[in-house]
Amino acid sequence: MSQSTSVEAVSAWLLGLQARITDAVEAQEQAGGGQARFLADAWHKPEGEKLQGQGLTKILEGGTVFERAGCGFSHVRGPQLPPSATQHRPELAGAPFEAMGVSLVFHPRNPYVPTVHMNVRMIAATPAGQAPVCWFGGGMDLTPFYGYDEDAQHFHSVCRDALAPFGEDKYPRFKTWCDEYFFLKHRQEARGVGGVFFDDFSALGLEGSLAMTQAVGDAFLSAYLPIVERRRDQPYGEREREFQLYRRGRYVEFNLVWDRGTHFGLQSGGRTESILLSMPPLASWSYQRQSEPGSHEAQLIDHFLVPRAWV
Repeated sequence: MSQSTSVEAVSAWLLGLQARITDAVEAQEQAGGGQARFLADAWHKPEGEKLQGQGLTKILEGGTVFERAGCGFSHVRGPQLPPSATQHRPELAGAPFEAMGVSLVFHPRNPYVPTVHMNVRMIAATPAGQAPVCWFGGGMDLTPFYGYDEDAQHFHSVCRDALAPFGEDKYPRFKTWCDEYFFLKHRQEARGVGGVFFDDFSALGLEGSLAMTQAVGDAFLSAYLPIVERRRDQPYGEREREFQLYRRGRYVEFNLVWDRGTHFGLQSGGRTESILLSMPPLASWSYQRQSEPGSHEAQLIDHFLVPRAWV
């Protein structure tokens, strides 16, 4: 691994990304009249545990703009890759590994502000008698409760532009990958309006693949904050709040049933509190709920949760 892509350099960039994002969220809280701040929880897993390493979990709860916002950094090592990481790389089954990344999920209070997820990560496996094998993953996706075309178009345009320097094929490929990945198979329903997603990626070589991953992480604030600023003061009532909590239930279902990142963390012996920081503070379920035809709520299913070309 060259000096420019050393473990220390990647770790420093990830911690800097986490700090930039949490600072920007606190600024949004202040702009929205709130006083909530991130709690920084540094943790360490010592020798003797299934997984070793350290991390920094930052969590903001009870805010005016963000009801719950979690942004975690982790850098861990383990004696063998868990099944979720070798699903597409069976030749690495049982190899020791090192993984680092930043993952976030923000749950806004206002139902008109979408929930958002972003993750960037690097994994290095060291199979016996072979050189280390490194790959990258990440992306970001938007989950509105009340959809607006201009919000989805903005989010996707930033994703497209961030990936443009790395090949014209990257955005359409990763956009389709996102649509297919963030899909609740048990309900035959998309989680949101998508974005971009990639995993097990090393096609641009070590430095090129890292640069692409960094471009995605660095684009997150430009993709999301203008939408927050546009919607955070939009008036809402009990109907909108109740619908938001109902749709948050779908978010919980995906994260617990289908998300490979959640499975990787739990299977490898990760820190449960940090792994589950993506959960919303409140959610609800209704039996066979149907929205009134033509309503804004029905439009979410009929228009926004149908994969389409947003840009």
